[in-house]
Amino acid sequence: MTWRTAMERALYGTDGFYRRERPGEHFRTSVHASPRFAAALGRLLAEVDAALGHPARLDLVDVGAGRAELLINILRTADPGLAERLVPTAVEIAPRPPEVPDRIRWRDELPPEITGLVIANEWLDNIALDVVEETPAGPRLVLVDPATGAERTGPEPSPEDLDWLARWWPLREPGDRAELGHPRCLAWSSVIERLAGGLAVAVDYSHTRESRPPYGTLTGYRDGATVPAVPDGSCDVTAHVALDACCASGERAGVSDTLLTTQRDALRSLGLSGTRPPIDLAHRDPRGYVRALCAAGEDAELIDPGGLGGFGWLAQSVGISVPSILSPVPSPV
Repeated sequence: MTWRTAMERALYGTDGFYRRERPGEHFRTSVHASPRFAAALGRLLAEVDAALGHPARLDLVDVGAGRAELLINILRTADPGLAERLVPTAVEIAPRPPEVPDRIRWRDELPPEITGLVIANEWLDNIALDVVEETPAGPRLVLVDPATGAERTGPEPSPEDLDWLARWWPLREPGDRAELGHPRCLAWSSVIERLAGGLAVAVDYSHTRESRPPYGTLTGYRDGATVPAVPDGSCDVTAHVALDACCASGERAGVSDTLLTTQRDALRSLGLSGTRPPIDLAHRDPRGYVRALCAAGEDAELIDPGGLGGFGWLAQSVGISVPSILSPVPSPV
């Protein structure tokens, strides 16, 4: 079958990975790395609230919410006045975990209309897609045996996917591969179309047209380790996101403003620096020094350009500008 069909069944089928497993037990995201990630997004939420004029109802939607850890952590630190107006919603196909607070709404699809902030943290990389390989006869879909991961080439891609390929991931010689990101573009535009006002942020493994990997990025994760991407339901199957293509899709859907950046730059602008506290604090306030040192270590992991800090951030707004708080801050000398 095609990779898109195989991924869809393996991840979201009746006994699929995301219906059966706790993702946090298999891979580490920014949400699991530190609650400081949620604190930074809480600052962004406050900026969106102000830009919208402090509406009576403010939506906070986490797409691909897992066990709602991000929403729970944002609620813990939100300003009381903002929290009172906040409507937190987890969008997740897995059943609602019993520990999720009652005030968090649980849905298996996006709300029809959103005014506020949408966060899609490592969601788009799990939107199922097809793989295509350049052959002497032109691009052909790659077919996969879901039980073993064995592959062979199949038919020509659809005209729609060929158009996407030509614009966003042109193949140059036999053996080159691409991951057809058209379904991710549609998924992202569906978020923007529901945004009556506010900001949507996608955070993910990503690449741009100038740096597409020649053989693709399909990867499996199980029990904290990378494994072969076999779409049998036993592991997560993921592929990096062409965020520049999603950006264009959002613009076609009617956004007001766009910022495409990295997690390192975004989180540094939201107050995470990774700077060690001054050593004299250890003498004046030993406990405070330890707390500050732990916070610096967590920040450093979140903004590490070779790790989580290298993730792409796509921020697109409707009815407001992308908050200036996301403007890059100068790097320390």
